[in-house]
Amino acid sequence: MTMTNPEHPSADPYCVMGNPVAHSRSPWIHARFAELTGQPVHYERALVPLDGFAEFVRDFAARGGKGCNVTVPFKLQAAELSTSASERVRLAGAANTLAFSASGIHADNTDGLGIVADITRNAGVQITGRDVLLLGAGGAAAGALGSLIEQKPRRIAVVNRTHAKAVALVDQHAALATLHKVELIALDKQGLEADLTQNFDIVINATASSLAGAEVPAPASVLRSGSLAYDMMYGPAAQPFLDWASSYGAIARDGLGMLVEQAAESFALWRGVRPPSAQVLSELRALLQAEAAR
Repeated sequence: MTMTNPEHPSADPYCVMGNPVAHSRSPWIHARFAELTGQPVHYERALVPLDGFAEFVRDFAARGGKGCNVTVPFKLQAAELSTSASERVRLAGAANTLAFSASGIHADNTDGLGIVADITRNAGVQITGRDVLLLGAGGAAAGALGSLIEQKPRRIAVVNRTHAKAVALVDQHAALATLHKVELIALDKQGLEADLTQNFDIVINATASSLAGAEVPAPASVLRSGSLAYDMMYGPAAQPFLDWASSYGAIARDGLGMLVEQAAESFALWRGVRPPSAQVLSELRALLQAEAAR
């Protein structure tokens, strides 16, 4: 990976670190953000060895890197590596954004801000006062839960195949839920399937079921008429969940907007400038549709 863009040698280097990472749309997104805001940013992909994340981060920062996004499987390591962290990172135990300065490595998690922005602004769906079902208790769910609670829904149910993980995630966020007067409960899949009266305004799939091609991890009874069914994945991986939701009358939405909005939060953290995320999301959707039609 080069550190500077030959066409713009004064641009500040940023990157997305992951393994795999070739599929990432982050370079395109941040290039548009930089173009539209006039910020001197050069952003690349970085394929990081599975056993070399900490060394890679420190080397990138030492060579002039200003910050990075972090994707699978390094989000937990990113939080551990930081010298300072936001409350979102402390709650989630994971970070997707690092900023480098003379004082050290600052970690943040913009995933929750991204999904909230996409649901409330781009999809126009209110979270406040609503009933939310969060499927999964891994890193993706942990990154989103705090920001969802801060929107003050009526209740959030966290469902996971391993009930103990759901309980642990709920316990971790219990104080925040109490502060915002949100009913926060942990369920297992069997309990959810047994109680057909459990239904929700917003159903968020934060499991790996889409990537694994597995069945939808919830019964159709969780959907209300007009529920928003949201998959954090986008593209072909999200399609089975979206098709399932649509077949039961739900409003289906993929996670492309979350991807753009979390990137916008990272960009704002690094540069102090908020990019026009809605415009970039519209452009990216058009680009993906054109690619799919070829």
